[in-house]
Amino acid sequence: MRTLKTTTIIAFALLVMPCMSQDKSKSQAFWVHEDVVKPSMVSEYETVCKELTDNMKKHSIQEMNSIVANTTDNRYLWVGPIENMAQLDKPLFATLAEKMGADKMGALFDRMDKCYDIEQNYIIHLDEELSYMPGGITQTPEGEDYRKFHYFHYTPGNRAIVKKKVQAIKDLFQSKGSQLEYRVYRSGFGTRGEFYMVAIAAKDAADYSNKIAQNNEMLGEVWLKTYTDFMSSLEKYEAFEGRMRPDMAYAPAN
Repeated sequence: MRTLKTTTIIAFALLVMPCMSQDKSKSQAFWVHEDVVKPSMVSEYETVCKELTDNMKKHSIQEMNSIVANTTDNRYLWVGPIENMAQLDKPLFATLAEKMGADKMGALFDRMDKCYDIEQNYIIHLDEELSYMPGGITQTPEGEDYRKFHYFHYTPGNRAIVKKKVQAIKDLFQSKGSQLEYRVYRSGFGTRGEFYMVAIAAKDAADYSNKIAQNNEMLGEVWLKTYTDFMSSLEKYEAFEGRMRPDMAYAPAN
């Protein structure tokens, strides 16, 4: 979280916002801060993060709004919506430093910084038009904290055909009344290469497997053909297990 303490986010946003304005599809941009935590420091990292969240709640910090997920390979993703430059024109934790004391907050972040050697920041876009959630888009379905993150990487030259095939998958799900919901995110500024990330929520790993099996059986051979055709257009595919961390997330109280 070291980057969150500095004003470099302002320069970052100056580059991001023009990219956002060029996209005319119905989408929401999210800034992602990712910490790659050392295996031996996971417990300490989570302890510090929860202390940070407790302090933000105690002092009713308005500048921060983030959900948190962690993957099984110890990456912690802080994901917050970006609406306009006004949100990013001052240090993110300036009010917290004022209320809890700069020295005390600095000591908290110093403890956190010892937990990882790698951190990165980038933008992703939740694409509502390509996502499939008939009941309404939400990143945090109630009672379903388990996540499977599917990354479908493609080359710039294949961008248009890949998007067309992602739309074909949604059309198939809609036509068959699939019960398997998912959200589609597009890569943005700061990501390594271009990709679609598909996030699927479930109660746990077993529930996820059951959802996939039931969906595959319902869609039948047409799904196998559609999915195989989609995969043939990709450069690389990756999948990661993870879970949402409501105990580390923060949103200003209404």
